[in-house]
Amino acid sequence: MNRPLHPLNNLRNDLPASVVVFLVALPLCLGVALASGAPLFSGIISGIIGGIVIGAVSKSALSVSGPAAGLTTIVFAAIQQLGSYPIFLVAVVLAGLMQLGLGLARAGTIGNYFPSSVIKGMLAAIGLTLILKQIPHAVGYDNDFIGDESFMQADGENTFTEILKAFDYIHPGAVVICLISIAILLLWERPFIRTTVFSKIIPAPLVVVIVGILLNEVFRNFANGLLISTEHLVSLPVADSLPAFFSQFTFPAFSALTNPDVWVVAITIAVVASLESLLSIDAIDKLDPYKRLTPLNRELKAQGIGNVVSGLIGGLPVTSVIVRSSANVGSGARTKTSAIAHGVLLLITAMVIPGLLNKIPLSSLAAILLMVGWKLTKPSLIIDMYKKGWEQFIPFAVTILAILFTNLLQGIFIGLGVGLVFVLRSNFHQALFCVKEGNRYLVRLTKDVSFLNKALLRHTLREIPDNSNVIIDGTRSAFIDNDIIETIQDFQQAALSRNITVELNQSVSAPNSIFKA
Repeated sequence: MNRPLHPLNNLRNDLPASVVVFLVALPLCLGVALASGAPLFSGIISGIIGGIVIGAVSKSALSVSGPAAGLTTIVFAAIQQLGSYPIFLVAVVLAGLMQLGLGLARAGTIGNYFPSSVIKGMLAAIGLTLILKQIPHAVGYDNDFIGDESFMQADGENTFTEILKAFDYIHPGAVVICLISIAILLLWERPFIRTTVFSKIIPAPLVVVIVGILLNEVFRNFANGLLISTEHLVSLPVADSLPAFFSQFTFPAFSALTNPDVWVVAITIAVVASLESLLSIDAIDKLDPYKRLTPLNRELKAQGIGNVVSGLIGGLPVTSVIVRSSANVGSGARTKTSAIAHGVLLLITAMVIPGLLNKIPLSSLAAILLMVGWKLTKPSLIIDMYKKGWEQFIPFAVTILAILFTNLLQGIFIGLGVGLVFVLRSNFHQALFCVKEGNRYLVRLTKDVSFLNKALLRHTLREIPDNSNVIIDGTRSAFIDNDIIETIQDFQQAALSRNITVELNQSVSAPNSIFKA
């Protein structure tokens, strides 16, 4: 753990991890593009940019960027509203420039204020969502795109009804391949396999994909009833030549710069993508076994540069993505080499062997994502949060439920709202306390005391009986709000008629207040 984490020293960890991230990213890139109403190849472009460009510029060791499922609704509506994909790309470029500006303005510091309980709830919720969403793909029902995070789906179903419906369309070949794939992934975790040189060089998900392709070829020749047809395989656009490959890139229609709707879409993408990236970075930093902290302002700049480049060549908006990043962590990556290498793999395979990739069964990829989801939401995490008390567990649980029954962004906002309530509640009770001895009362202000604590202070002072002696001590406060000072002054005036004597101890940090000597 103490050896330097230099990229060249960790290639044997990072390169196998990049293969895992590539296999996870491939269907997600295609699925997000499909759900966004954009050209399929745009998802691959944004995955390549997220890996190579953002990976190179970002200071995050383990985060992986790419097209985000959380933006699909926004992107789909924007393309429809603006009327064409090239016009939409102008908004993506502008959004990237805005993110770059936010980074320069040091707006990334907002990421330091997300409650830990909400971030952990987000990780657990994404894990549960992955598991629930992959069950239909695992049994061969692929009506919804891989990578969807929303409770309500484009096909009219929701997360749970989709699972029930999937069992009416079970494909035996998909089930066989998925079960064998899960068995391989579990076997690779066993000590007698994990300690071998072979397992460290060849990651289990790569074996899963190869076995899935080979099994389907066996079905084709010897068990046609189990054969998985094209609609249940990866569907990557195939170019028959290098010029045809590059013809899939789309360029922005900058003539639309004067369109106010383009600017509204750009602002929306910039804000939402920045927030999702900051949340993802916070979550991945918590998963990092080396506990490295990502410079958040630098991350906003990296995301901005990535979106500018992605928009210029026809890609979707990119963000830091938890699913890919957690797969990166879980597969043993140590530096950002794995993120960059996964982008290179996306580029090379899309250019050279798209036909081979299109032989991969979606049920094989579903098995990989099921295991990623399991690692994010192990029962030990829930038990640990429960042991920390209700103030940690309730925001954690609410965040999980909110994400499961809405989508990532809405769920996060609900979780942050509940988390904020508990933070304020904690501050209310910690900002002041009252100690009684006979008819003497000590009211001590213990830290920053703002207008938010006014109700508690009023209640505390109101409960002090007549004919008492009260000491109000502000010497331990770093800040006392004017509302608090006025509340104390009001109490002083009322105390005269109640035969209450009031003594004020000086606050060195409130020189203009009533605490001044």
